[in-house]
Amino acid sequence: MIQEIRAKIAVDLFELSRHAVDQSLKRGITIAEMLEAIAIAELIEDYPQDKYGPTCLILGYTQAKRPLRILCSYPTRPLIKIITVYEPDPQQWIDHRVRKA
Repeated sequence: MIQEIRAKIAVDLFELSRHAVDQSLKRGITIAEMLEAIAIAELIEDYPQDKYGPTCLILGYTQAKRPLRILCSYPTRPLIKIITVYEPDPQQWIDHRVRKA
């Protein structure tokens, strides 16, 4: 699935939700950083039964090594929808992947 997401993003077949735009501005995350992170991202959580349609959470790093977690729709949609993006808080996550107990 991650290869299909990357392929669609690479040819601009994506859109940002209003929430993703708001959160990226609030958190100082640029579209270029999102694209960098997605290009080498890994799938870390899968939500096939999400109430608004199947989604997944991916983790990638910018060229400056900034970790970004990106929630997006499955690649079965014509456009990948980026729902939200954030930098994981190291006090809440282990290796940016697993929530601390």
